[in-house]
Amino acid sequence: MLDALSRVTEARTGRCSSWDTSGRNADAWSIEPGETRVLADIKGPGCIRHIWMTQRNNYRQCLLRMTWDHADAPSVLVPLGDFFGLGHNLVNSYQSLLFSASTRANNQSNQGCALNCYAPMPFNEHARIELINESSATHRQYFYIDYETYAQPPEASSGYFHAEFRRENPFGGWGHEIRVNTPEADIVNKERTAWENNYVILETSGRGHYIGCNLSVTNFQGTWWGEGDDMIWVDGYKWPPDLHGTGSEDYLNQAWGMQPNAFLRNGSSLHESDTGGYQTSYVHHLENPVRFKQDIKVTIEHGHGNHLCNEMSSVAYWYATSPAAAVKPPAVEQRLPVLRDNQGTWMYDTRNQTTSRAITLNQEMRANKEAWRQAHR
Repeated sequence: MLDALSRVTEARTGRCSSWDTSGRNADAWSIEPGETRVLADIKGPGCIRHIWMTQRNNYRQCLLRMTWDHADAPSVLVPLGDFFGLGHNLVNSYQSLLFSASTRANNQSNQGCALNCYAPMPFNEHARIELINESSATHRQYFYIDYETYAQPPEASSGYFHAEFRRENPFGGWGHEIRVNTPEADIVNKERTAWENNYVILETSGRGHYIGCNLSVTNFQGTWWGEGDDMIWVDGYKWPPDLHGTGSEDYLNQAWGMQPNAFLRNGSSLHESDTGGYQTSYVHHLENPVRFKQDIKVTIEHGHGNHLCNEMSSVAYWYATSPAAAVKPPAVEQRLPVLRDNQGTWMYDTRNQTTSRAITLNQEMRANKEAWRQAHR
């Protein structure tokens, strides 16, 4: 992984940043409500090597948009905080190989935070990185975008970097009242039922490899939100899927729940024990990317058999041989975090909820819900 440090390469190093071109110290850009600003417009061939950004707020209200080689649609379209591995408009200090964050205001909302991304982003002709301010106030942004340009295009095998954001608020589970790891939650979830009902992290076509995700949960139920198996289908539906896991924390490379730690390839950037119910965890498949030739569908159950109705958000990261369109995030009002009042009660706003699909109950689900009701009357 570090071999390239000693390799002398024919490249020109450059940087786009928010520095004050007047020579004074006003080094932040002011981006007005509804405004889109171009942070970097780079002629290729080249590769973005590092992105640093810092700001005081708007981690869900601002969108990062990246477009490669004059494509018709962006390959990255993700809320600012979520792109760097921090969900819920919260900040915290954490470190991984691909992303890191540093703040004095750990586990707080809308505070100053330094964000870093080290994922390489090669391109042939052109790279365009933009920030879209969808908040109602002026947004102040500091940034560096460090890159290299080359005389020749990157290797033919180099892929284009992609990232997309998805959200279910709440997830349309079939039995939210049922606690995880109880007999009533232990239903059969396989074949087309799993394909259709699981939470979708990524679904895309083309050729490339999936390198991981972050997963954010707002734990409305208050007990353990996991126990959902990851199921990843490569190049079409089949049963069992190409990769079938054993539980949420297992997919995130932990066990017996999620612990409050952050490692180079996996961990939690936010832990619910520190935030009052907000969790963001990540796993990066650096040595074991999931390779696909035609398409890929990355899913995970929310609670075994998808019975829970917590809020679920995610960012998927992948490389593809051609620029593909990232899914469009929900409108700004529909991606803001669900808050609590002073008594700790969740303040649900039905006007801004997004549930793409509620699970249709089958006979086993109905029987288990009734068994739970009878046992807890």
